[in-house]
Amino acid sequence: MADSIRIEHDFIGEKEIEKDCYYGIQTLRAKENFDITKTSLSLFPTFIKSLAKVKKACALTNFELGDLTLEQKDAIIQACNEIIDGKFHDQFIVDPIQGGAGTSTNMNANEVIANRALEILGYPRSSYDIIHPNNHINMSQSTNDVYPTAIKVTLYELIYKLKDSLRDLRDAFHDKSIEFKDVLKMGRTQLQDAVPMTLGQEFQTFAVMLNEDIFRLSESQALLKEVNLGATAIGTGINAKKEYQKKVINHLRSVTGIDYESAGDLIEATQDTGVFVHISGILKRVAIKVSKVCNDLRLLSSGPRAGFNEINLPKMQPGSSIMPGKVNPVIPEVVNQVAFEVIGSDSTISIACESGQLQLNVFEPLVAYKLMNSINMMRRAFDSLGEKCVKGITANEDVCMEYILNSVTLVTCLNPILGYEKSSAIAKEALATNKRVYDLLLEKELFTKEELEDLLHPKNMVNNYEGKDV
Repeated sequence: MADSIRIEHDFIGEKEIEKDCYYGIQTLRAKENFDITKTSLSLFPTFIKSLAKVKKACALTNFELGDLTLEQKDAIIQACNEIIDGKFHDQFIVDPIQGGAGTSTNMNANEVIANRALEILGYPRSSYDIIHPNNHINMSQSTNDVYPTAIKVTLYELIYKLKDSLRDLRDAFHDKSIEFKDVLKMGRTQLQDAVPMTLGQEFQTFAVMLNEDIFRLSESQALLKEVNLGATAIGTGINAKKEYQKKVINHLRSVTGIDYESAGDLIEATQDTGVFVHISGILKRVAIKVSKVCNDLRLLSSGPRAGFNEINLPKMQPGSSIMPGKVNPVIPEVVNQVAFEVIGSDSTISIACESGQLQLNVFEPLVAYKLMNSINMMRRAFDSLGEKCVKGITANEDVCMEYILNSVTLVTCLNPILGYEKSSAIAKEALATNKRVYDLLLEKELFTKEELEDLLHPKNMVNNYEGKDV
């Protein structure tokens, strides 16, 4: 048994660590203290890679300033590169929600990198006189600048992936708008009949809505480029050389390929979480709009015998344990629920960011967890909506046309020809007799059938409106 463990100590005391583990005593304490979500950082690989990128930039800077030997630097860089490549993620075991403003996460990274670097150099783990988690991996750093910087690096990359999912979903709606461009249907306001439009226009609207949010996300990404790396504990740069702050930003740019820049006031930047509030608000905006689209899809496909039944969603699974033949719009439904979660997370993030005190916000772990979780859920939901729902939607053209012919508001389109008074009289008679406006117009010989067919052609009913392209 003694051969399978090693002993590590900190100023609180000693602990037994499994010999094969790359993490150390502070990670183990955090694992024991924060059993909150029953998950670990390993569920967020992009964040782990971002931590390694930040640590790599710091090591390169410390070597450039003469504070690491070539041997130490090479081993640390190799360890960081391996983590960036996806190795050792199972060693990041701390719960993402934790006390200490992210210190446990930072130390988990420090210990894994230190012990892997020692292994590379041929030393046993915990040989901290050679490479120490605090003295060498965390050199010129604090959790308070490393952690928020890693969050921003993570969010920058995750938003790129979210935009890709939104583009795919947008394109799916756009393709359907072309497919349905000649399908005339009734437009509705306040759930009441309004005026005709095409199903293609309705789906193109969905595409345009999503396209707008892709631009909003791109704008928000620019705010993530300002980081406080080099600020150390509260923004004064204590324990870091004067030249360190500028050099570490340059190395971060080189490591990530992104033009990050240092915040103008590092004390302000260390305590300010405004960018996270903003990003959360954009995510909520996207979630609300996509959820509204899902509401429309569920309504347009409702029935099929006693609802709108204008479109058919792909049949994904039986919809009831008691009602044979029932099929539910399960994909839009799950996307709705993801949207509700994102909206709720925005409230949580707002409270967490507001609750910061003095020179640091200690609730950044919750903020990071909620933001990363929201983006990951949205990506999966949007991919599912596009692939399992939108691409398979079909139109019930006869049903759509029947609503047009049966609607009293059809006379709105005839106002320019018949005049308001005569159109109102026809509408009133249609309601009183339960006759179709279309049939009344023929009975009264106001139009021939050929003339009505021409009037009801989509190009005439929608006034040649083509909509905004995406």
